[in-house]
Amino acid sequence: MTDLSHFTTGDGCRIAYRLDGAEGRPVLALANSIATSLHMWDGQVARLSETFRVLRYDYRGHGGSAVPVGAYSVDRLGRDVVELLDYLQIARVHFCGLSLGGWVGQWLGIHAPDRIERLVLSNTASHLGPASYFDEQIRTVLAATDMSDAADMFMRNWFPAAMLAGPNEIVDRFRAMVLATSPHGLAGCYAAVRDSDLRRTIALISAPTLVIGGKDDKVTLASHSEAIAATIPGATLTLLPGVHMLNVERPAEFMNAVTRFLGVA
Repeated sequence: MTDLSHFTTGDGCRIAYRLDGAEGRPVLALANSIATSLHMWDGQVARLSETFRVLRYDYRGHGGSAVPVGAYSVDRLGRDVVELLDYLQIARVHFCGLSLGGWVGQWLGIHAPDRIERLVLSNTASHLGPASYFDEQIRTVLAATDMSDAADMFMRNWFPAAMLAGPNEIVDRFRAMVLATSPHGLAGCYAAVRDSDLRRTIALISAPTLVIGGKDDKVTLASHSEAIAATIPGATLTLLPGVHMLNVERPAEFMNAVTRFLGVA
């Protein structure tokens, strides 16, 4: 699928997006992990677009979007979504974000509550540290000759050993997404995570919220999901057996949790 559209944000960044599903349906926006593109949701779109108008997009620095050089912020990543909704004249959406997408979802729930119907926060955290870890990752990726080492690291963090033990089409597809990511785009989003701490402010989120975590997640730990669910008033917590990319590692359980929460029979 290469049918991407684009719009330009107020600060001049060209953002790629895609819509699937019939007009007039409720809109479900999907936000990706760092170092991937909107294609990380390819396996879920057919089912979701039977009920929803599915909106996917690429972060600045990722996929088909432009690559500003320098540090990004979760605030800027969130404003990119608000500007995209304004451009498309979409008043409110359900929002499902995984990993970095969950950070963006939390920001939207805090700062743009009028745009969010229901919120799904999967395999994410409100804060990760220390900052020195991200500083080192930024230095490393900007100094590297290619993204191979970064791809190896992400595969280990995203998938269980069984999926990494032999040929696996899903792993290959996600590895290709990392390899295609701009080092400056990855560094920019590393900085966004480094500088973000939403642990207290997510208590302001009023949208009905489902938090999904992986019991074996190595980066955004199950304890991070538990903390988010305990802080957001009325949030529901679902922990699944799996690591980080639960939408592809545990697709049936992930989709059942999401569609049930969104009211799909």
